[in-house]
Amino acid sequence: MEEPIVINLKLNQITLPPPFLKWAGGKRWVSSRIVEMIAPLTGKYIEPFLGSGAVFFALRPAQALLSDINFELINAYNAIKINPENVLALLREHQAHHSKDYYYRIRSYKPSCMFHMAARFIYLNRTCWNGLYRVNRNGEFNVPVGTKSSVLMSTDNWFAISGILQSAKLVCGDFEDSIDVAEKGDLVFADPPYTVKHNLNGFIKYNDALFSWGDQIRLRDALVRAKLRGVRVIVTNAHHASIRELYQEHFLLESVTRASVLAGSSAHRGRFEELLIY
Repeated sequence: MEEPIVINLKLNQITLPPPFLKWAGGKRWVSSRIVEMIAPLTGKYIEPFLGSGAVFFALRPAQALLSDINFELINAYNAIKINPENVLALLREHQAHHSKDYYYRIRSYKPSCMFHMAARFIYLNRTCWNGLYRVNRNGEFNVPVGTKSSVLMSTDNWFAISGILQSAKLVCGDFEDSIDVAEKGDLVFADPPYTVKHNLNGFIKYNDALFSWGDQIRLRDALVRAKLRGVRVIVTNAHHASIRELYQEHFLLESVTRASVLAGSSAHRGRFEELLIY
């Protein structure tokens, strides 16, 4: 179990919990390594694929721009930043009523209030199968209920999370927009969507549904432009020949190994190489 991180928030010492979302491809497993590479940071921290925000929460920068194309994800962060007490109260209601039938009722529910939307998002993330985020062609969340029933956890500290988020501007938008505003001395950490399971088997075709090859090229070009402006760049991506070729002219490449957890049973899980690009 990870040791909690102790931070100074205003005049009080508050124990900061780990990231509150379970996210496919999340970088909690390598966040300490990335934080070592980043420190010291004098400029702004920019993360254009926010997800669970593992590196942001481990680093706790003084200034940050956090963005993602997923509106519900950004809304959840904003709701916690603005009023964590409201989100907590709604999560307590979800905990009290949780069941298989309740899960599917909430999954089909379409709230308009930002706090109800955020609580629904967190509830589904914590009780769906493997914390997977997936939508159908209509943009509707369609992951089945999982085996976990804990909506609230002992490590939760919504007020500490809210405090950390006060230093961040949260934006829903395309990754290129966030990278292009980075200035000399800033740090961009980019963790685009990809799967490592198909590194050697139909990688481009399989990953195109997650993040197109055109987007991979667009991301590389945006990061090269940032580098030329004096921006520090760190990227995580799949360890595949096509990705190595895409970045090797402009950046240093390092292989890191991780365990895959997105499988129905441990027998189908394994260890995979990923690329650290900087």
